[in-house]
Amino acid sequence: MYHCNDTQSQVFAFLADPATHGGAEVKRIDTHAASVFLAGGRAYKVKRAVRFPFLDYGTLDKRKAACAAELEVNRAFAPQIYRGIVAITRADDGRLALGGDGEPVEWTVEMQRFDEAATLDRRAAHGIDAALADRLGRMVAAAHREAPVVDAEPWIERLAVILDQNAAAFHQDAELFPRRAAGILDALSRAAFAGIRELVRERGRQGFVRRGHGDLHLGNIALIDGDPVLFDAIEFDPLIAAGDVLYDLAFLLMDLVERELAEAANTVLNRYLAETRRGEDLDALAALPFFLSLRAAIRAKVTAARLAHADDGARRAIARAARTYFDLADRLIEPPSPTLVAIGGLSGTGKSVLARGLAPALGPDPGAVILRSDLERKALFAVDETQKLPAEAYDAEVTAKIYARLADAARRVVAAGHSAIVDAVFARSDERTAIARAAVRSNVAFHGLFLVADLDTRVARVTQRQKDASDAGAEIARAQEDYDIGPLDWTEVDASGTPEQTLAAAKGALS
Repeated sequence: MYHCNDTQSQVFAFLADPATHGGAEVKRIDTHAASVFLAGGRAYKVKRAVRFPFLDYGTLDKRKAACAAELEVNRAFAPQIYRGIVAITRADDGRLALGGDGEPVEWTVEMQRFDEAATLDRRAAHGIDAALADRLGRMVAAAHREAPVVDAEPWIERLAVILDQNAAAFHQDAELFPRRAAGILDALSRAAFAGIRELVRERGRQGFVRRGHGDLHLGNIALIDGDPVLFDAIEFDPLIAAGDVLYDLAFLLMDLVERELAEAANTVLNRYLAETRRGEDLDALAALPFFLSLRAAIRAKVTAARLAHADDGARRAIARAARTYFDLADRLIEPPSPTLVAIGGLSGTGKSVLARGLAPALGPDPGAVILRSDLERKALFAVDETQKLPAEAYDAEVTAKIYARLADAARRVVAAGHSAIVDAVFARSDERTAIARAAVRSNVAFHGLFLVADLDTRVARVTQRQKDASDAGAEIARAQEDYDIGPLDWTEVDASGTPEQTLAAAKGALS
């Protein structure tokens, strides 16, 4: 509920006046809990005098504390944006000033202004390419490395409360959320929560429940100097901002999936997992369908709540958006069965390109986890993925260890109910047998694809590589001509054409 008083109305008028900012044009943006005034190179955010069940900005002291908390929380994510908190003061003659000597009558968070069109929700309309999605995965992984560990139990208990709140909200609006569908979603969500409760409790003991961003969607990420930057993290309730790191990531993944940016969502997930290099995160993929669905359900509930104050012209679009999120939550809570795909072939046949093309289409959302031998080898030697390794890093003993690690990771992924793609040469029959057995032991479908292309094509491709994890060059590609592949019971795929042709052929083989 909004309790704007005369003083705050005067403050808003003062901040909206170009004279306050040296004549600069002012743009005002209102949300349910704040008003932001953009002028010149600065932005001033004022907490509105509102009280909701989840926040209380009803007094000046509470708004000051909230501004201080916002500054502290968000400087960890975006120090280049958040400058400080500034008092709006009233002089003896009644005039207001920014940071004046008079009595503070309001407080504002002062920020460095950035281009409003640079937020990723705006850019998403034109797509998010693989390079940007890769940077997003790196950004979130870096933020989570610095996020403080918190007690898991209060957050776990809150998940049960959220399920109750969602069920009540959907029940109240049976026209928008049909009772039967809402009941099924609620039952499946509670069953999924019960199934992962001990998993997330163990994740808490391992230190993976942290105070994250809490509101990690595309609208709260801006491109600044070409890099994605998180801003506007949850500050008013540490419990809302807390959660398993994969629950924090799930908001971004869900947002991308909802916008039908499947390739970007898959790239974010795979880059995040490549950055964290935690086997525990592979096991925790079992919780991802619940996390994704819950994020979508919360978004459906929050979007529907806007209908109470929307004008007639906006109601249809708001209702449609709420129902879209609801339908997405319903789909995500029942993930399809996982699949294990192995892609083999000599260097230069295009295994990694094919893996990236196939992964988004292999459910559950947001697509398969890609396990690449080149990355596994670099991780084993603790070097950057583009750093060239010495020849001894490729001897038979090391290679056997790499294939064993790939098989173990694949087992963990599919055991968690998620699909996996293993990208390696698989030149030996025992290597191919071992990865197929991983699928059999996990009782999941298995597909082995072996890419073939002529030597000239393969040499040309490896020669053109730049900033890639593979160390294979033309000399290695030529040496592989002498490999004895042995009996091949995988599907051969002609990879001599374009990546699109190879992808189409591989999809045909899988279907």
